Amino acid sequence: MPIYEYRCTRCRHDFEILHPVGGPAPGCPQCGGDARKVYSSVGLIFKGSGFHTTDYRKSAPSGNGDAAPKDPASTSGATPPSTPATSGKS
Repeated sequence: MPIYEYRCTRCRHDFEILHPVGGPAPGCPQCGGDARKVYSSVGLIFKGSGFHTTDYRKSAPSGNGDAAPKDPASTSGATPPSTPATSGKS
């Protein structure tokens, strides 16, 4: 069961409650008033490959526009040799 954060609409008291997903909003433990769920940002950072934010993000432009590439083979236009496809027939 997740922990939800709530704020009382009457006395503005913040509190956390552990209850099932989709459960009813609890009353304020101090004054008994209605409470509203508080939404906040999640401290989650995606690192490594396999995430949209790391795989498809545009690279930052370099300050030096005439910098030479690090790997000359990557810009030569040469493609690796392909292997012939084999048919399923013998």
